[in-house]
Amino acid sequence: MRPPLTLELFATPKDVPEVRRALRAYMGGPCADLQLCASELLTNVVRHLGEGVPVTVRVVCEQGLTRLEVTDPDPRALPLLRKAAADDETGRGLALLDAVTLRWGVEQGPGNKTVWCDLQGICDGSRGMVVGVIGS
Repeated sequence: MRPPLTLELFATPKDVPEVRRALRAYMGGPCADLQLCASELLTNVVRHLGEGVPVTVRVVCEQGLTRLEVTDPDPRALPLLRKAAADDETGRGLALLDAVTLRWGVEQGPGNKTVWCDLQGICDGSRGMVVGVIGS
């Protein structure tokens, strides 16, 4: 088993592609579904909580599953899966997450929440690891 990847950042739109690159480096190659899920969850933090919110992105690979966790400091702002109308410009992120993951959910803590999702078959244990802080 490889050690988890943990990234700490103050979420801004410019961090989304940086997190995607860090995930690809950690996985050692293509991981489009994982990158998509991370992009959607980080974008939700920026959109619903604002820029500069402290966020922890964590990836754990165990027994053929990859778990992505995005933790932010607001336990009240819960994500809701909804059906976007054809002319809506937003509102499809969680539907995408729901479509590409095995399952997803939310864990509320006393001063935070973690939105997590499980993906199958993208961890083989032989790839590299990146740990760090994004942004400054």
